[in-house]
Amino acid sequence: MAIPHINIHDYNYPLPDERIAKYPLEKRDSSNLLIYNGKIGVQIFREITSQVPSDALMVFNNTKVVPARMHFCKPTGALIEIFALEPVDPIDYNLAFSATEACTWKCLIGNAKKWKDGLLSLYNPSNDPQIASLGLTAELLSREGQSAEIRFKWSCGLPFSAVLDASGTIPIPPYLNRDTENIDLVRYQTTYARHRGSVAAPTAGLHFTPEVLKALEAKGVDIENVCLHVGAGTFLPVKEADVASHHMHRELFTISRDLLQKLIAQLKAGKPVVSVGTTSIRTLESLYYAGVDCIEKGFPEDVKQWAPYDREYQYTTVDALEAIVTYLNANNLEKLSLGTRIIIVPGFKFRIVDILVTNFHQPQSTLLLLISAFVGDVWKDIYRFALENGFRFLSYGDSSILFRAPAQCNPLQ
Repeated sequence: MAIPHINIHDYNYPLPDERIAKYPLEKRDSSNLLIYNGKIGVQIFREITSQVPSDALMVFNNTKVVPARMHFCKPTGALIEIFALEPVDPIDYNLAFSATEACTWKCLIGNAKKWKDGLLSLYNPSNDPQIASLGLTAELLSREGQSAEIRFKWSCGLPFSAVLDASGTIPIPPYLNRDTENIDLVRYQTTYARHRGSVAAPTAGLHFTPEVLKALEAKGVDIENVCLHVGAGTFLPVKEADVASHHMHRELFTISRDLLQKLIAQLKAGKPVVSVGTTSIRTLESLYYAGVDCIEKGFPEDVKQWAPYDREYQYTTVDALEAIVTYLNANNLEKLSLGTRIIIVPGFKFRIVDILVTNFHQPQSTLLLLISAFVGDVWKDIYRFALENGFRFLSYGDSSILFRAPAQCNPLQ
């Protein structure tokens, strides 16, 4: 095996601006649902229960989007946008959000050329006393391109989570071409979001309502959660023609030992696993390579971008997952927390997920490559049908449920 050389221009399609959903529909579950199970069909999303097998294990990403975009100003008046990506000191999300005086984050900087050094003050053009009372400053510690490590300090005594709530905005996708509005505070968040840390929503989950979830459970579907904090890399375009030159950002995921054991049982019984969203599928499919590390090294390491393609693996999926459980048991751990840079492109061998719920993705994106890997060249027919039948695209757009071709490998072999 070797790193695949794929021309990103082969994964293009015409997407007129008017087909990009700029706002969510009034009701989450009223969006269209495209069904692909060898043929293409259409339902309303709230009817998705009829498409999910009753013996399925359905996995959601319960990360929560944080108001990570902040605006600061220099003494000269120059505006600097800071987009907080992930904590550096303390590195644990919960500890960083609970800090009450200072913390350091990896960030993206807008207008970076105008900030070489010095402290920035929080932008407060209306002299809002609540904003002023935060006493929030930003100090540039190091920089590489537009990415930087920034030390935030504040004097109000509040946890950093509350400081962000007061000073930041929800970073909606740039292709919406508008500022964040009140509706985004609610609708650019899943109803089941629990763990703060994402700078982008796992948008496949935006369609699910409590009623839809209850209907799935009533049918017998086993609903579980992973947590992958979505980074700014989800917005980054593939700039090189050869996908082999594209760099995937690290994203942190967490999965419980209980869910790992359920996945093992599901695979042994030959029952389907449904991933809600591309973040969930990247988490689930990363597990195999973490398990290989546990078999070969005795402990898991961050999953590398090209790990699925750089060699042949002789271990079964069940072997790999059981190795993770053994590692967790030996270290008295209830969950696995790890980073992944995995990229899923045509030629990828899916080892866990059989069915994918997902929105419609941008042309020439890594997410469209993932869709092609999952369903094959028929992605072109699926997207053509969606365009010709009035489907809405991207984060606030319509949804699809895609059934993978027959399993590429038996997880027990």
